[in-house]
Amino acid sequence: MTARILIIEDEALVAMELRFVLEDLGHEVVGVATTAKGARDMAREIDVDLALVDIHLSDGPTGISLGRELGQDMGVTVLFMTANPGMVRDGVAGAIGVLSKPTDERCVQKAIDYALRCRHGEPVEYAPPGLQLFA
Repeated sequence: MTARILIIEDEALVAMELRFVLEDLGHEVVGVATTAKGARDMAREIDVDLALVDIHLSDGPTGISLGRELGQDMGVTVLFMTANPGMVRDGVAGAIGVLSKPTDERCVQKAIDYALRCRHGEPVEYAPPGLQLFA
C-alpha cells in the first residue's frame, strides 16, 4: 500500500533521510515543510494521505496544533515524529500516535503501514514497537 506523504520537519538532514526512506518504500513524498504555515499551504493544494509531523518547527512549537488541524479539519492521517514524545503523551485529536526520534527505517516502515491500514479501515492487531498510540 503506497501513500502520498507530507514531511513536516525543520531539520534538513532529518527530512532528507526520511524522504529517502519513504521513497525507497515506494511512497510518494509530496513535499517537505519546515513551518506550520508552509505545511498548511501544501496540504490545501496537494492531496495528502499521511503527514509525518515534528512538534518543534522553525516557527516554534507549532506542530501539535498543526497536527490537530491536519487530522481533524483536513482528513490527513497524522503521525508525530519527535524527540520530545512527552509533549503529546495525552494524545492529540486527529492524530494516530507518536514515534520517538531518533528512529530507524524499519520502525518508520511499520508505523506507516499501521497508520495506512487504520486510514483504510483495515484490521490491525497491535501497534508496532516504537509507535505510541493515542487513545
